Amino acid sequence: MPLNPFRVEQAVPVLAFVAAIAFATPASAQSVSVLMVRGDSLMDAGRPQKALDVFEQAVKKEATAATLLGRARAYEALNRNDRFLLDIDRALKLDSTSGEAHYQRAMYALRVTDTPKAEYHVSKAIDLLRGERARARALNVRGEVRAEDRRYGDAIPDFERAMGYGLEEVQPMRTLARLYDNEGRYADALRVLERLCDMEPNELGHWSNRGYELAMLERYDESLSALERALAYDKDEPIALSNRAFTYLKMGKNEEAWAYVERSIKNYPSNAYALRTRAVLRLQKGEREKACYDLTVAKALANIPDVDQLMQQHCAGVKPKR
Repeated sequence: MPLNPFRVEQAVPVLAFVAAIAFATPASAQSVSVLMVRGDSLMDAGRPQKALDVFEQAVKKEATAATLLGRARAYEALNRNDRFLLDIDRALKLDSTSGEAHYQRAMYALRVTDTPKAEYHVSKAIDLLRGERARARALNVRGEVRAEDRRYGDAIPDFERAMGYGLEEVQPMRTLARLYDNEGRYADALRVLERLCDMEPNELGHWSNRGYELAMLERYDESLSALERALAYDKDEPIALSNRAFTYLKMGKNEEAWAYVERSIKNYPSNAYALRTRAVLRLQKGEREKACYDLTVAKALANIPDVDQLMQQHCAGVKPKR
């Protein structure tokens, strides 16, 4: 069940909060407020069906943007996406300035891969949301949308702004590190990956990616150390193996690079980075046809910046051979 970043955590116990409402609001509003608190508490307890029953009562009393959004959260947790969408759209019609409604509408658009609508609504959410943490989460979502569209120059500032608010979420930070790498900002990528290693020290992928960025910065001993840590978790992990092969290649240790890249491809034949590294090794051995085959496959699998350059330099007029 997705976390709701917009609910304000209660600073006092629920019963005390409900008691305070009784003295502060009229009877009809009091009833709706109490129902909303009960519904949120049931959602927090992992009981969305019970919460839905309570939110239904709240909507019957007052069909406001707030009550509809509460019911929408329950529908979402129950995978009733059609009803979820109806409530979100109704909430937006009632209150077009609801940052939460725009955020939830963006998340639905993202799930159905409607990225233009997702970006529109999450941009509205960023402008309308008040809390820094909620705004930071929305920025991370927009960053992911823009990264998916390969608009890296637009995505990076969104992720940076989110982190500037103090929000550190693993998946957006992984994406940010990848975008920094795509832009040739290896020191920035390394900085993010070092933080990820602090946050999740047992996550193999963070150490493997850290090793790669260290190799790009020509800090080879540190690269091998990070990759050794990654391979300690899984000695046959193909990405870590290919990153280690790449480091050895840059060090001029071709025999070691060949051994590791072959192990990587054996475990993961579609590893485009391993194929790129093997192609360079084959070029150095004079095996142009085989190298061009590896480069052709790597190009079809992934967008690796130097593959096109290698193909233009070495593969013009060459018939690739496996």
